[in-house]
Amino acid sequence: MNTLIKAVETWLPTPDGSLLEFGGGLYGRATAFGAISRSLCFGRGEGLPGRAWYDGQPIVLKQLDGSYFRRADVAREAGYTCAIGLPLFQGEALSGVVVLFCGPNRSEDGEGDDGAVELWRHNARVSSDMTLVDGYFGGRISDSFAAISRDTYLPRGTGLPGLAWQRGAAVLLDDVGQASKFVRADNAAEAGINRGLAIPCSTPSDDAYVLTLLSTAETPIALRVECWAPDDGHLGLQRVFGFCETMGSLRASEGGTVLAGSIGKAFASGVPVVNEHAETEPGSVGDAARDAGLSALVAVPVMTHDGVGEVIALYF
Repeated sequence: MNTLIKAVETWLPTPDGSLLEFGGGLYGRATAFGAISRSLCFGRGEGLPGRAWYDGQPIVLKQLDGSYFRRADVAREAGYTCAIGLPLFQGEALSGVVVLFCGPNRSEDGEGDDGAVELWRHNARVSSDMTLVDGYFGGRISDSFAAISRDTYLPRGTGLPGLAWQRGAAVLLDDVGQASKFVRADNAAEAGINRGLAIPCSTPSDDAYVLTLLSTAETPIALRVECWAPDDGHLGLQRVFGFCETMGSLRASEGGTVLAGSIGKAFASGVPVVNEHAETEPGSVGDAARDAGLSALVAVPVMTHDGVGEVIALYF
């Protein structure tokens, strides 16, 4: 099955904080791209990871060729056309950068990419609403949906990005076309978009950012999406929401309690964690990955002013 996210990698600060070095990656069949990536490091402001670090905000890079993206040639060979740099800050300190890659799907009907990636921002000096900074809209997503997104203003608590902004937590809508909370529901249905995940992004500035991933039935965001947060007693992590392309909606608090593994480590450290063998995760997480035929996962901590608020787990 094709997914909106084609590859994911993490870049972590060196002990002296001068560089970003490779932390882990999931590249599927793009072994050449993965091999080159594992040998790299980035200075502040260098390449996409370094630029996201320097700018102190997420970046949606829609054009890799001719840009500051250092691996453009091999990325083109791997079929990647868009990259998203997601820096993770604890206060002013960077704990890592997650990079997501998107690109067209290849099928008997030719090439076409479904879904969209949107970056929303609230700048109190400009507006009381959240507006679109930039977006990547797949070739099968209508121009009208992209145009409406660019012209949309979202008050706090309104729409998928506005909800994530208000809550300071990730929000998943299983069916955006039928969801009253999705402002562009009719346009999304026309574009074939059926699911949306909004993730609040940490920055050292006062501006609020939300990264939104929108997918179609044929091209899900990932094979499984979960959100884990502290339980009532703060003794472990429980699943807040989840959706699996094999098992459907995953109920809250039915995933068992997580104390260790990639998800627990990401929560405790604030550092993104990649596991290329999801079935080795301890307890119910590994069991569920095995049952659903999932091979890998990345655990991405969602930061708040007080530290890590929750962890988003994406499975492939």
